[in-house]
Amino acid sequence: MSRLPVDPHLYLTFLGVMAVMALTPGPANLFSVANGVQRGKAGALAGVVGMNVATLVWFGAAALGLGALVHAFPEIFRLISIGGALYVVWLGINALRGAFRTAADPNAPVVRLGRSAIVDGFMVQIANPKAILFFTAVLPPFLDVERPAAPQLALFACATIGMDVLSMSAYGLGGAALARRMSEPRFRRGFALVTGVLLLAAAGLIVSRL
Repeated sequence: MSRLPVDPHLYLTFLGVMAVMALTPGPANLFSVANGVQRGKAGALAGVVGMNVATLVWFGAAALGLGALVHAFPEIFRLISIGGALYVVWLGINALRGAFRTAADPNAPVVRLGRSAIVDGFMVQIANPKAILFFTAVLPPFLDVERPAAPQLALFACATIGMDVLSMSAYGLGGAALARRMSEPRFRRGFALVTGVLLLAAAGLIVSRL
């Protein structure tokens, strides 16, 4: 009888680790809240799609030997994270400007984070040091060198994306639930400020983990 692609006990351990990582507030989950508040349910879920597309990119990089690349070219990955942090800072400033704009004109619409929730989500996750740490430090110990790598990575990707979708969607839809009150000028101003602060906090987390 052929062996399973992944040892069941090892996989269960991985699921436990992933559950903790997925639920822990970080740049992705903070972005999900801000995105849900600004864009509503559809935008929140679109952002989740973008973030998990980035996760698939990281899994592809892992299959190509991400750990070796990080050790060989650490500055490149540092620059990617810095660039992503600056992008999130820009989103945060954009949201704060929208708050002040609504303060001057109560009828002004709240500023959108960017042109595409999917692109914003992708940019946040592709630059997330938590993702880099996961693929360079957390995932490798769970890989069995005596088993084919592709089936293992496929199963780990399913678990990772499944956990992330649940967590990010919960955070995002929680933010979206508040979006129904965005027609109220004072509430809209307050949450535009909260959105800006959340995004700047996410950028700070990205920088602090470099």
